[in-house]
Amino acid sequence: MALKVSSTVIDSLAITAEQAAPHECCGILLGHAGEISGALPADNVHPSPETHFEIDPRTLIEAHRRARAGGPAIVGYYHSHPRGPAAPSATDRAMAAGDGMAWAIIGPDAITWWRDTPTGFVPLSLGD
Repeated sequence: MALKVSSTVIDSLAITAEQAAPHECCGILLGHAGEISGALPADNVHPSPETHFEIDPRTLIEAHRRARAGGPAIVGYYHSHPRGPAAPSATDRAMAAGDGMAWAIIGPDAITWWRDTPTGFVPLSLGD
């Protein structure tokens, strides 16, 4: 399944991850089914932000409110692995909801895209 993501979103994810290092950045992916049109950065409120992430609940609640009011839908989440591969970690797999959301994982040299399914993460390719 191909996912549409603008170069502006990809660039903003890379910049956000670079600015957050050595901590993991995190945030919310916005758009509609099959297309990501925006990224909403969130504070990483996890007690160990160097190796884990937790999206600030206030940002998540506000994104849901905006979506209900006609704004862009929440279609996924993103976070970085400043010192690791751009692939779901054991912690990511354990914490995933299996809810079909898209995930972007930003590593030192790549951004990868995933679908969080009930049976685990499935890689996504980017389409036109």
